[in-house]
Amino acid sequence: MDFDQIHTFLEIVRLKSFSKAAQTCYRTQPAISAQIRQLEHELKCELFERFGSRISLTTAGKLFAQYAEQMMDVRRQAQNALNELESSPRGELVIAANEATCIYVLPGVFAEYKVQFPGVQLQVNRSYGSRVVEAVMENVADFGLTQLPVSEKRVQIVDIYRDEIRCVVPAGHPLAGFDRVTCEDVLPYSLLLPQSGITRSRLNAWFEKVEDDLQVSMELDSTETMKRFVIAGLGISFLAGATVLEEAAAGLLGSIPLAPEPMVRKLGLVYRKDKALSKAALGFIQVTLAHFGSQNPNSQQSANSQLVSRPAGE
Repeated sequence: MDFDQIHTFLEIVRLKSFSKAAQTCYRTQPAISAQIRQLEHELKCELFERFGSRISLTTAGKLFAQYAEQMMDVRRQAQNALNELESSPRGELVIAANEATCIYVLPGVFAEYKVQFPGVQLQVNRSYGSRVVEAVMENVADFGLTQLPVSEKRVQIVDIYRDEIRCVVPAGHPLAGFDRVTCEDVLPYSLLLPQSGITRSRLNAWFEKVEDDLQVSMELDSTETMKRFVIAGLGISFLAGATVLEEAAAGLLGSIPLAPEPMVRKLGLVYRKDKALSKAALGFIQVTLAHFGSQNPNSQQSANSQLVSRPAGE
């Protein structure tokens, strides 16, 4: 049974004629007669009684006509809802990100997105490190925002944001006056380091030649905790510059670039390559790119070209 058969059946009921229904359905009369025979065979009952050139519905036909109208009405409602979804997207998007990204990156993106897509609900799946990519691969989240590089080959990666990992010290600390900080400069001080993740791996490489002389006081998994502990004088830490802007402006923390080269941190938006992108999902990518585009215009141009070649529902 298909909608075309149901439409033909209802046209015959409406016009009380196979020949007239054939005209409105743009088919020959034998063709629509064959459709009705196939429908009756599937339903295992006769739908019409034939009296020469006149027809009337059987009891089964009258009953089926009621359900046929409902099915066609539901089909129209579904089509209208889908059409409305394209013009005014609704639904939900789940974004996986770590604590610092939730606090310092997503609010601005979410605010801009809600202006353009007020009918879409945004939810945050707060995750740590590699768990962001896992959430995307497991379809727990539609998108992930995570530090690059990402080794998973089954995700599309859009480089959206860059800042620096900096040495963060309390106000008045001896290192606060330095223009740049080397790994040797931090040896006299207690260190508050991230427990795991890409930043910790990069710091381990930066510390490699002095690792035996380091004074690691604590290993923590929270950016906010590390900031508060530094402010309290419990040690110095290494955090993304964007996460300490307010405290630095207020004179609570010093933020110093690392030497000999800046430790640039790249943040990427990731999503499954095989995932069909709805208009709401495409909109999230575009809003995110627009929000950070001035920082990374080349990445924005590259990602936009990917979106052009990958329409919604592909």
